Amino acid sequence: MHLSSVCRLLWSSVRRGMRKVTLADRLRYRFDNTISKGTMALIGWLFLVLLALVVASTLFVYLTGIAPASGGHRPGFFQTLWLDLMRTIDPGNLGGDRGSWAYLLSMLTVTAGGILVFSTLIGVIFAGIDEKLAELRKGRSFVVERDHTVIYGFSPEVFPVVTELVRANESRNGSRQGACIAILAENDKVEMEDEIRERVGDTKNTRVVCRTGDPIDIDDIEIVNPDEARSIIVLPPEGDEADLRVIKTILALTNNPNRRSGSYHIVSRISDKENLGVAQMVGRDELTLVAVDDFISRITAQTCRQSGLSVVYTDLLDFAGDEIYIPPDHNLAGNSFSEALTAYETCSVIGVRKKDSRIILNPPSETGISADDRIILIAEDDSTIAPSERPVPEIDAGAMREPLAREPRPERTLILGWSDRAPTIVAELDHYVNPGSEVTVVTPEGTVPYLGNLSNLTAHTREGNTTDRHVLNELQVPSFDHVIVLGSSDEPDPNAADSKTLVTLLHLREIADGCDHCFSIVSEMLDVRNRELAEVTGADDFIVSDHLASLLMCQVSEDRELAKVFEELISPEGSELYLKPASDYVEPGVQLNFYTAVESARRRGEVAVGYRLKAEVADPDASYGVHLNPKKSHRVTFTEHDRLIVLAES
Repeated sequence: MHLSSVCRLLWSSVRRGMRKVTLADRLRYRFDNTISKGTMALIGWLFLVLLALVVASTLFVYLTGIAPASGGHRPGFFQTLWLDLMRTIDPGNLGGDRGSWAYLLSMLTVTAGGILVFSTLIGVIFAGIDEKLAELRKGRSFVVERDHTVIYGFSPEVFPVVTELVRANESRNGSRQGACIAILAENDKVEMEDEIRERVGDTKNTRVVCRTGDPIDIDDIEIVNPDEARSIIVLPPEGDEADLRVIKTILALTNNPNRRSGSYHIVSRISDKENLGVAQMVGRDELTLVAVDDFISRITAQTCRQSGLSVVYTDLLDFAGDEIYIPPDHNLAGNSFSEALTAYETCSVIGVRKKDSRIILNPPSETGISADDRIILIAEDDSTIAPSERPVPEIDAGAMREPLAREPRPERTLILGWSDRAPTIVAELDHYVNPGSEVTVVTPEGTVPYLGNLSNLTAHTREGNTTDRHVLNELQVPSFDHVIVLGSSDEPDPNAADSKTLVTLLHLREIADGCDHCFSIVSEMLDVRNRELAEVTGADDFIVSDHLASLLMCQVSEDRELAKVFEELISPEGSELYLKPASDYVEPGVQLNFYTAVESARRRGEVAVGYRLKAEVADPDASYGVHLNPKKSHRVTFTEHDRLIVLAES
């Protein structure tokens, strides 16, 4: 048999086995495709069925003439059509019908068909509404907002971030009416909204809109309309791959083919230093990264040597008190920096942003301010930035003191606990202490700390349980000048880590109460909700690490240039914030205005921005005695134990 014959035989067998597609199959296929389009397609088909039923009944009644006459005239076609339609909508009309049995059966048929169609229609409509509500619950609808803040990710960090953004929008009530925060995360929309209502409370003039989606999916990130957003915050999720998820989200934003042509203002944070370069490469100039570990470590190192400094930083970072502003306009062109210090009654000038974008904090007094420069100042709100009405400030020169020469001495610091930030804290301490100083680090068993090369510090390490009183007694805690208690970064539960910290602080308080030597205590808390509980331990300062990082991201989301300002502020190079004895600047016991303190600090090349009163250090309602950016004409009497908050190089 030839090959061609075999092929024809096989093809014949295949054709005999194939089903022939009929017209009914085609119609059924088209009907199925139409029905699959959703609720509106079903409603359309039901209306067509109803229309066909009514028209068929009308034609039958009209053409056969079986409709009973009324007033000697039989109803016309359109009147018959209307009467049939009413019977499909209201079956009660059938009870009043009169006429032949053929007519009555016809009306019964159209009424029964109407009941069937309308009951089905009602069921379809209810099912469609239920489906729509379920879709809305999923939070997949597009956010139609402009000039809003977008947050990608939902973690415990989102609550302080939303709280601070609400405060920021409230303080900018004149220009941010109806402000909006749009959150996209993989969590359920309703659950996110419930948690925000519970943890944040009243959001005032800010709407919080939650949507469900994957922040690393290019299609999902568009749901919250990032193209119209004023700023974008990418929150790292909890887990080991937090940095990777952040980088993927930034990549999805910056490389989205549908993105806007203008630049985004993206703010995020990276935990691992090794990932900073990759994240910055992906985000380019559109991304501002907050180096959390460096930021918290430097604040901890500075705060342990100066009680109350953490309160000052918290006040600067949150929107509840005073913040740092770089206003675009000022009236100081042609003035020197020393003249700018007293140009504002309710603001504290701390530096200059040059026209080439350089940030200079506490520049030399003779530094000139040009029209292209922008001043950097501390103010309660941008609406309160106004020049002083006093052309010449009132200064009590007789109340000012000359600088006192203090002999530098070595310091002893004790670090209890270990975290990833500990090496950076020790390195930062090395920049501030005098040669001959010592640091002792107590780590959990099995931890091998690496502290790097130190210039001014001599480091000692030992293993031990910091919650064990015997270990603390062996350390002779009162012999140290400063004590830092770190939360364990290896503890998966922040509350468990804070509980261990709390036990250690209670032991330290008991030790401090039983000795004459005064030593400062700085503690790192992982959960801000544990701070109030830990205040009973009497520690001098609490560093709530993730909370401060969240506050910094909020500040940078409002103004990207603030990242450079805070970087300069916590850097060991240049000027930093210090709390120095007020008696070094002005006479204690003498009532004077703050202009006098500002002038006394200026003569030393420093900027006075506030003070801390010893009598109020235990009062949380009085910000633990910290008065940042006070009204300069306000008169105050300092004691020997009060402190002046100054921006200085040392």
